[in-house]
Amino acid sequence: MTAQPPPPGYPPPQPAAQQPNNYLVWAILATVLCFPITGIVAIVKAASVSGLWAQGRYAEAQAAADSAKKWVRWSVIIWVVLVVVYLAIIVIVMVTAHPENPAPASMSMLMGTF
Repeated sequence: MTAQPPPPGYPPPQPAAQQPNNYLVWAILATVLCFPITGIVAIVKAASVSGLWAQGRYAEAQAAADSAKKWVRWSVIIWVVLVVVYLAIIVIVMVTAHPENPAPASMSMLMGTF
């Protein structure tokens, strides 16, 4: 005997598995602390997980959760790359500066005032 679909107006039955992690907290943190462009995409994907799950679109909810996780990771990776490039530029400028010439005013702004 096959299972009967629910009557009209009732939500579909929940599967045995739990709702996937939506990574919304991580998406918000990645947006604020790392790289906002990809972080916003992660927030949009993460926000759609609960709605899709409630509609009974379980595969789409899982795909949205996986996509949110992917965009959070990309936000962090881009942030790390930008920090490394920034630090490399500072080191290059410091190494190529001549000791007899004072550091340019822009260098003190880059390094902060000490």
